[in-house]
Amino acid sequence: MLNGVSLIRDRIAGGGAMKYQRITVNPNQMGGMPCIRSLRIPVATVVGMVADGMTNHEIIEAYPDLEEKDIQEALRFAAEAVTERELPLVMAS
Repeated sequence: MLNGVSLIRDRIAGGGAMKYQRITVNPNQMGGMPCIRSLRIPVATVVGMVADGMTNHEIIEAYPDLEEKDIQEALRFAAEAVTERELPLVMAS
């Protein structure tokens, strides 16, 4: 059984359904969080900015090293990540 970091590395390397070329995981950088091209910009940060309603242009203004393809791949990565695990959802009452 793979742990979380091993599973992420496996997905990035192409062992899963998709291969990610712009997402990196380094246990010695950012605590092993998935980042954009080793830039120390976590995928979660980019996805959070999109969720907050920021446009690609605004995100790139905030992080000039990013490219639109980075944002697209971060969203694809996040979408696949949530399909790979059970999330603790609370039913509305």
